[in-house]
Amino acid sequence: MRISARTQYALGAMLALAEADSPVHAERIAVTQEIPRRFCDNILLQLRRAGLIQSQRGPEGGYWLARPAGEIALADVIRVTEGAEPPARPFPRAAAPLTEIWARLRSHENALLSEITLADIVASNGTMDAVSNGDGTLAS
Repeated sequence: MRISARTQYALGAMLALAEADSPVHAERIAVTQEIPRRFCDNILLQLRRAGLIQSQRGPEGGYWLARPAGEIALADVIRVTEGAEPPARPFPRAAAPLTEIWARLRSHENALLSEITLADIVASNGTMDAVSNGDGTLAS
């Protein structure tokens, strides 16, 4: 899976909002997450239109998560910025078994990204041990 800069920035913005106790201004998100300001504004608009965040204008305004961080999976953010990945075209002849392998790989990838939430990442304090058992399965 390739993760675009847009998706990396969107995940960073969402994690900044997950850590915040109150609305966060776009400028602060852009600075703390090292996102070019115009790009940040476009990403925040895309996330708002998708219903992942909410916003309010003004000095007391800013952006915040539309749902608790524990209810927003990494896959939710990735789908907004990358779109749904189309199925791989079938492989011909000798490579035909790769079609099923590719589908299973995407299924596992989607399952993992759907189970890890923003809250899991915030709680991990920079170590994936809090999110993963180290063997590819999620910690309970």
